[in-house]
Amino acid sequence: MSPDRYTHGHHDSVLRSHRWRTAENSAGFLLDHLAPGQSLLDVGCGPGSITADLASWVEPGAVVGIDRAAMVVAEAEAAYPPAAHPNLRFVRGDVYGLEFDDGSFDVVYAHQILQHLTEPVAALCEMRRVLRTGGLLAVRDADYGAFTWFPADPALDEWLELYHRVTRANDAEADGGRHLPSWVRAAGFADLTVSSSNWTYATAEERAWWGGLWAERVTSSDFAGQAIDDGLASVAQLERFADAFRRWALEPNGLFLVPSVEVLARRD
Repeated sequence: MSPDRYTHGHHDSVLRSHRWRTAENSAGFLLDHLAPGQSLLDVGCGPGSITADLASWVEPGAVVGIDRAAMVVAEAEAAYPPAAHPNLRFVRGDVYGLEFDDGSFDVVYAHQILQHLTEPVAALCEMRRVLRTGGLLAVRDADYGAFTWFPADPALDEWLELYHRVTRANDAEADGGRHLPSWVRAAGFADLTVSSSNWTYATAEERAWWGGLWAERVTSSDFAGQAIDDGLASVAQLERFADAFRRWALEPNGLFLVPSVEVLARRD
């Protein structure tokens, strides 16, 4: 497996957000291009909620979800067993060395993965290799530098600055969304369709969920451990960021936007 250090890790505060994701809220740009019988690979599938949704769109086509973390592959297998999802399977795998033959899939999908990699273009080259001629690449990545929230809070500004410092220490790109088209072109794709969409957290329920998971993430996930171990933040600073997220969640006019860039590209 690759030595890349995943900024978020697999604390429950991270996986809760991954389990919330669906094909509709995370792969809407792809859905109109899916058809029954297509084969699909989901790279970095996490606990499998999007993968299972996509499997229903291409049924009876075979769908494979891969992730390098054994624990989340096991969670996905338990949540979506073969008896209920006969066209779906999950395996442990490495994006830099996909264990599939050339031209194995009609569609390769990767969501919020490339921003965490030290070599995103190399990963995209592997995705291109396993696509059949005419097959479709679909990738989507957030852009942390474009995150927007209201009301303003200097502590959240400092949190975002720290997030960028931690990801730079991991040789990753927090603002991956804006780089996505250039990475895809560098991997050998020429005909790109570029779009964008947001996750929006504005209702009391949405604010409580988003603010609560980030308050926990900044103190308890791998992000917190890396920030401390690398000498980039103290426990007291992280607690202050957690308080800022809780404070934001209680704001009746609070708003948080998470923009992502999406790219569709055909393999020549």
